[in-house]
Amino acid sequence: MRPLASDGTFYEQVYAKVRAIPFGRVTTYGAVSEALAGHAGAARTVGWALGALPRSQLDEVPWWRVINARGRISISSWPGAAEAQRARLEAEGVAFGPDDRTDLDRFGWWFAE
Repeated sequence: MRPLASDGTFYEQVYAKVRAIPFGRVTTYGAVSEALAGHAGAARTVGWALGALPRSQLDEVPWWRVINARGRISISSWPGAAEAQRARLEAEGVAFGPDDRTDLDRFGWWFAE
């Protein structure tokens, strides 16, 4: 069940928050949802919003800086997207361990309240 309508308003709020994530840092789907007033717990919907990102905004909205709460890349629906996400993050200096996780204590970024 999708908890929020995809009328564009919520998605645009997600894109605005994701634009704030600094170069070389990552945050989680849950942190993005918690940063949206009234939408805590909508991590899955944040993922849907990023999955629906218009192609024209793929370089403008840094979708690649959003990962799961375990420090891993979660994309599976687009062929090659997980590899592209990792390559973009590594180009920004974000490191991954042998378990394919990044250290959220080192590279994590959390929205100010």
